[in-house]
Amino acid sequence: MKRAIEQFCAYLETERNVSPHTLAAYQSDLEQFASFLEGRGEPRPEGVDHLAIRQYLAQLHKGHAKSSIGRKLSAIRALFRFLLREGRLEKNPAELVSTPKKEKRLPFHLNIDQVSALVEAPAGTRLPLRDRAVLETLYSCGIRVSELTGMNVGDVDLTDGVARVMGKGGKERIVPVGSFARAALAAYLDERGAPAPAEPLILNSRGKRINRRSVTRIVDDHMLLIAAMRKVSPHTLRHTFATHLLEGGADLRAIQELLGHASLSTTQKYTHVSIDKLMEVYDKAHPKARD
Repeated sequence: MKRAIEQFCAYLETERNVSPHTLAAYQSDLEQFASFLEGRGEPRPEGVDHLAIRQYLAQLHKGHAKSSIGRKLSAIRALFRFLLREGRLEKNPAELVSTPKKEKRLPFHLNIDQVSALVEAPAGTRLPLRDRAVLETLYSCGIRVSELTGMNVGDVDLTDGVARVMGKGGKERIVPVGSFARAALAAYLDERGAPAPAEPLILNSRGKRINRRSVTRIVDDHMLLIAAMRKVSPHTLRHTFATHLLEGGADLRAIQELLGHASLSTTQKYTHVSIDKLMEVYDKAHPKARD
């Protein structure tokens, strides 16, 4: 099984061009499954049936969320699909296992005042221009952290206000860059002395390309500065971007394009976030909404 996982991960990296973060997640999930199989004395993929997979998932129910279990099952299915294509199996045992229904949790987002306070928080800190450029860009463009860290200077056109982003699966898209983000990026790049187009857009404190951990730390540090009580991740700014667009009247399919979602169903979770806003509009506008 371990050899099969190595071959599958090599396929994901070289042929599917998945991100390092996605590759690490697949590898971790599949190695956990392999350890479970070893405990049952079934180390070979050919010896795995749907009952073994169901028993593994049942074991996970004790300490994992349904979304996490669903992700692990998705990795197992992908592994067996790969082995099926390679001719090592005659059928995919994971296809007989149903995906656990996810808990419906609404994405947490910041309100306008909280976002304003967050992007202004870097003033007076050690790297104020760099940190503000990071925060403004995440909120203005709604991009993933991996997309921000992978961008080069030449990927952003500050004159036209657009950026070229490389999303999941190597899919490229163009996103708008708002005026506040353009100003923050311009000030930061000017501080760096007009770097060449091939240089990383955002640098860490050592002058190298910034990584996702450093971006997470920037968000954490500045949320503490504005005394926010709730844990906020860089992905929260992506949720906030989508929610504010929806509340402002943006079309759901336009938001899907901006976020780089492959499926509209992924974007539709934001429709639930705005239910309070919709109820407020209904109460004010509908003639029969009030007594």
